[in-house]
Amino acid sequence: MKTIDELLAEGVAGKRVFVRADLNVPLDGTTITDDGRIRAVLPTVAKLAEAGARVVVASHLGRPKGAPDPAFSLAPAAARLGELLGADVAFATDTVGESARATVAGLADSQVAVIENLRFNPGETSKDDAERGAFADQLAELADSYVGDGFGAVHRKHASVFDLPARLPHYAGYLIATEVGVLKKLTTDVQRPYAVVLGGAKVSDKLGVIDHLLERADRILIGGGMAYTFLKAQGHEVGSSLLQEDQIPAVQEYLRRAEEKGVEFVLPVDVVVAPAFPDLKTKAPAHPTTVAADAMPEGQMGLDNGPETNKLYASKLADAATVFWNGPMGVFEHPDFADGTRAVAQALVDSPAFSVVGGGDSAAAVRILGFDENAFGHISTGGGASLEYLEGKTLPGLAALED
Repeated sequence: MKTIDELLAEGVAGKRVFVRADLNVPLDGTTITDDGRIRAVLPTVAKLAEAGARVVVASHLGRPKGAPDPAFSLAPAAARLGELLGADVAFATDTVGESARATVAGLADSQVAVIENLRFNPGETSKDDAERGAFADQLAELADSYVGDGFGAVHRKHASVFDLPARLPHYAGYLIATEVGVLKKLTTDVQRPYAVVLGGAKVSDKLGVIDHLLERADRILIGGGMAYTFLKAQGHEVGSSLLQEDQIPAVQEYLRRAEEKGVEFVLPVDVVVAPAFPDLKTKAPAHPTTVAADAMPEGQMGLDNGPETNKLYASKLADAATVFWNGPMGVFEHPDFADGTRAVAQALVDSPAFSVVGGGDSAAAVRILGFDENAFGHISTGGGASLEYLEGKTLPGLAALED
């Protein structure tokens, strides 16, 4: 695929460059609680503006239902992008309508505009090729060339990700080039031992990547809500913990295959439990206790790895040469259940391994818990995209950037 450096070499002064970014940031009302994804696209936007391009930035935010919804407006993200650039950023209040056309037409060289949430138009996410294509045609009228830099969306077959690049000269931005380069280190010529840490709520979300990694990883550490389906699959009671009964046969098969292939599966040996899910708004004390993972009492919910598990996992990561981590170990948003996630993050900081934090909640946890992002090899902006890449799937947004 061509890169942004090739576009810059061709010259962009006075040209309209459409940048498909991922500004899908978490909001508390209109306040951005984590601007990591905005900062991630900053090098691409800043370089284009510096070279004299008229930059049109587009993104989705949340899951609006194909119509404008103030709760999902990109206005806060546009304002934050302007603060980070140190320059005014124009904002269009629609995607391809009068405001977007006027805003883009009013750009001077080196100026930047953000158009409203792409998902306010039903054509963005439509499964109908013609409807998606019609929206892509309208977006193409706003630009002379296309730069794909929204890695968090490249696994979606959406108009701005998949259809639009076919209508314009297209290039990969700095973020996508970096993300793909990092993920190649996890799939080809991997430095060993290769350890994978998987957490998060549902084991069903990770089945594909587990299946793929059984052929590649040396050890797989499991935490988060998904761990309780694994513990149940081993015959242990899990109280009122999150459990996907229908996935137990698949999990048992993975455990069997792992043993057959010599892949070490590491599960919690103790867990932090509480009578109910904690209140994440008030952060009220949740009255946690620590119990052995094979002796969880009835009526108690597992919400984090226990201290012995944290020591065990740190020891399993200490000698790794490559680590991929996707998914928190517990309900890290509450102080009573953040230690497991913190322990994994600290183990990666302490390890000499090339460590990749696979986006989503893991990336948010690293920042929320106060870790220096530079202490990790790479923090991905796309949890779902990272997982699908590691599953070996073809990602529509990357395929569209290939010539």
